[in-house]
Amino acid sequence: MTETPPEAIGHMSTHVLTQLSAHRSRHAGKDAAGRTIPPLIVGVQGPQGSGKTFLTSLLRDALQSPPHNLSVAVFSLDDLYLPHDGLVSLAQAHPHNPLLRGRGQPGTHDVPLGTQVLTKLRGINDLTGPDAQVELPSFDKSLFNGEGDRAPSGTIVRPPVDVVLFEGWCVGFYPISREEVERRFVRPVIGLDEGFFEKRGYKVEDVLEINERLSSYVSWWESLDAFIQIKPPDEHPYTHIYKWRLQQEHNLKARNGGKGMTDEQVEAFVDRYIPGYVFFGDGVTEGFEESPGHRKLPPWIGRGLRIQIGESREVLRVDNF
Repeated sequence: MTETPPEAIGHMSTHVLTQLSAHRSRHAGKDAAGRTIPPLIVGVQGPQGSGKTFLTSLLRDALQSPPHNLSVAVFSLDDLYLPHDGLVSLAQAHPHNPLLRGRGQPGTHDVPLGTQVLTKLRGINDLTGPDAQVELPSFDKSLFNGEGDRAPSGTIVRPPVDVVLFEGWCVGFYPISREEVERRFVRPVIGLDEGFFEKRGYKVEDVLEINERLSSYVSWWESLDAFIQIKPPDEHPYTHIYKWRLQQEHNLKARNGGKGMTDEQVEAFVDRYIPGYVFFGDGVTEGFEESPGHRKLPPWIGRGLRIQIGESREVLRVDNF
């Protein structure tokens, strides 16, 4: 992932520092009353292969280094996947829905665990004493022949924490109405073959099931104070994802002696994620229809940064939302 330009890190770190300053100002009165300032929780969203995880780690390093010297915790949506037996049970309970076969889509994460961890991170700076810590779960994707399983132990985070970076491919995605699912299902998918969903064996009912399960993630997004989105160009919203993920797999196999997915397997892997982007991705900026005629915007509107990147992951455009 060395192709990812350092320019993006400059934009990301400036955004986080600006939001952290505003966050501290908002909590200054509470702090004066003897209460601690909670960490700034920043959502980071980007598609497979875009460099999201790599950029997040570089952002953490930049914020932790002089002159900032901040305490930063990184929390990945991937580490909230259900344990292997939970993923197997989910697939068995929905044998006709290919989107729920294996980890990935909303519904394959442990929602209560995510809620618990985010709540603990929000209050971590109130903890005192030798047991003042929060354990972040970890998911080992190498177990069960690549199907993955939750690791027996995770990462320990101790207070004080200034910033939490919560990264994931569908962080900030919101559900949509049944009517909108049906409309988008029959529309051509930009840059991909006609009848994309049907050719992959996906049905409207499959997407509606994911849509319903995504509803339980909305409470997670309410914990986010600010947001960073890494986005492909509008004219190639999906095709670059296949190229990026394929490059990622080739790089991995070059380092580990050839272990990994074939090109065809990578394509099939990305296929399963495309519905998420098509149906739910614009929720990052548009939120969701809370009730008929009433749209609720995400809590980070006015505190969001969008970095649009090109085929070589070069920065094309940066704007706030």
